[in-house]
Amino acid sequence: LLVQKFIQVNKGECQVVNLGAGFDTMFWRLKSSGDTPVRFVELDFPEVTAKKTHYIQRSKPLLQAISHDDYDVKLNRSNLHAFKYKLMGADLRVLPEVEAKLEESDIDYSLPTVFVAECVLVYMCTTKSSELLKWIAKKFKSAFFINYEMVNLGDRFGEVMLSNLRSRHCDLHGAAACATLLSQQERFVSEGWAGAEAADMMSVWERLPRSDVARVIKLEMLDENELLTQLFTHYCITMAWTDTRWTDITL
Repeated sequence: LLVQKFIQVNKGECQVVNLGAGFDTMFWRLKSSGDTPVRFVELDFPEVTAKKTHYIQRSKPLLQAISHDDYDVKLNRSNLHAFKYKLMGADLRVLPEVEAKLEESDIDYSLPTVFVAECVLVYMCTTKSSELLKWIAKKFKSAFFINYEMVNLGDRFGEVMLSNLRSRHCDLHGAAACATLLSQQERFVSEGWAGAEAADMMSVWERLPRSDVARVIKLEMLDENELLTQLFTHYCITMAWTDTRWTDITL
């Protein structure tokens, strides 16, 4: 919804960069709703983008949605270039690599650009994620960032969550920035962003239309309200902006 709002406010004259996109289908969902930006770029590790490229190539509906009469789809093992959609293999911890792949995707630094990261920055050490956020704020004329990940990791529930992940050999190297909603906001402001706002998922959940809440509860069979509250208060959405024009884009 936030990405849609950004595209609509800019009348489509903007870009979306999905960091650590995995197998996300956001581009196709936006395309089906008529909300397509000038450029939609996805970045992830080459081994991930190689699989996604393979799946897109083998799926006629996916391939048709990114095709254009005047633009040939170009692809190799881990990269795919279509008319508006670009899928690139890159390590987000290596800035020169990120910059090279974005420029290869014909990124326009002067266009309003929204960045999306869903449980991505938390897997990077804070030094590397800070470098990335600082570079974006400096490089792009007008940027908006939507970050979804953990929060409140300092309490007992958060400690157990981290312990369980470590037992599965999954270390959250960026956990320090996820201590509180304030630390989530400050990670952006300290790296040159004009402002930031963070909300835990419990407050987001409470803002949803009651019909949506009822649908999700039925779909997910959510009957443990206490557990639901614990989970939702340990994830958040943070919005940050370099341009004050985007402060109206809220949850």
